[in-house]
Amino acid sequence: MIYKSQKKNQFVVSELMLKTDKHKVTTVIGVPKENQETEKRVPITPEGVSLLVSAGYRVLFQKGAGLTINYSDSYYAESGAEIVDTAKEVFQADIILKIMPPTLEEVEMMRPRTSVYSFLYLHNLSRNLLEHMMEKRINALSYELINDDTGASPFVTAISEIEGASSITLAAEMLSNANGGKGILLGGIPGITPAEVVIIGAGVAGTMAARVAIAMGASVKIFDNDIIKLRAIRHELGNPVYTSTLQPKVLRNVFRSADVVIGALQYINKIHFYRISSDLISEMKEGAIIIDLRMEQGGCFETTMEACLPGHPSIFEKYGVLHFCEMSLSSRVARTSSIALSNIFVSMFNAMGDSGGIDHFARFDRGFASGFYTYSGKMVNSYVASHFNLPVSDIGLYLQGF
Repeated sequence: MIYKSQKKNQFVVSELMLKTDKHKVTTVIGVPKENQETEKRVPITPEGVSLLVSAGYRVLFQKGAGLTINYSDSYYAESGAEIVDTAKEVFQADIILKIMPPTLEEVEMMRPRTSVYSFLYLHNLSRNLLEHMMEKRINALSYELINDDTGASPFVTAISEIEGASSITLAAEMLSNANGGKGILLGGIPGITPAEVVIIGAGVAGTMAARVAIAMGASVKIFDNDIIKLRAIRHELGNPVYTSTLQPKVLRNVFRSADVVIGALQYINKIHFYRISSDLISEMKEGAIIIDLRMEQGGCFETTMEACLPGHPSIFEKYGVLHFCEMSLSSRVARTSSIALSNIFVSMFNAMGDSGGIDHFARFDRGFASGFYTYSGKMVNSYVASHFNLPVSDIGLYLQGF
């Protein structure tokens, strides 16, 4: 999937289309306000809005939606967005850009055949919600399910880079006395042993976390059952990093001495699921810290899975180990995360405009088409379908020329 205009990276809609089709209907993109107590990120920045408007889109932006990333309504308006007062007005758009999955109330406000983009967050979905979306023929797309030419999601890659780096700075804060920690300096100094950081998962987030931890002087050990990823991370980071497969005896010994354990395994569209048992965590030393970067996917540890339940605190102690389980660590650096997401959206929507719209784009770009979990009233993703025990169809049946 190539997220760029076919006119050599110019962020403009096809001039040929504009000149030959004067009656072309303008696509309307709606950006509603999220629950700002739990989600600070915004999918598009004012700079992104300006580029989309220049490309021929209309952008409806709900009043106050950008305040969490310190962008005022006036800045969005100056960039070409149309500021509206209510979510109901936004949900009349052709395309809805969100961070969290739509709620039942939001689906009720959408017009039939609306397309809604969001992160997947399966624990926020329900069978009833999905069935209602299919009844209204809502086309729902998940950022995690979209693939680029490398087979990875550009959205997941960007957010994983941010969360991997953020996890180490967070760990350093949590180890200090000021935040109730043991008073340990993450990197140590000459004559004093540095903190030991264990990373479960050698993907993008794990690699970034390891790089930052090593730069700060910490001792780093990385575990994953994918030998290719372990080889790649060893090649990238060099000899200072210890790597191993998920061997129970090795893990037990490492967990007993670890100061920080970071969970960074990916579970979406995976056949095998590895979660660290509570037995291992119960053997960790008192005052150790666990940071789970995969709470939106159900958690990497048995002790963090319960934090997915509504009302459960995101920071808690169990077995003397402090657990950090916020749904999205990238929401703590919401402005950086929003800029990263906006950059991808601008590129994607310009490529979509050059292709003639969502349906045409999905026909010829299988990586983009793989992002849909409901399309034309049908469940079209086996991962989501199996989670909710719903029948699944091949999206290719509904995309002519797929």
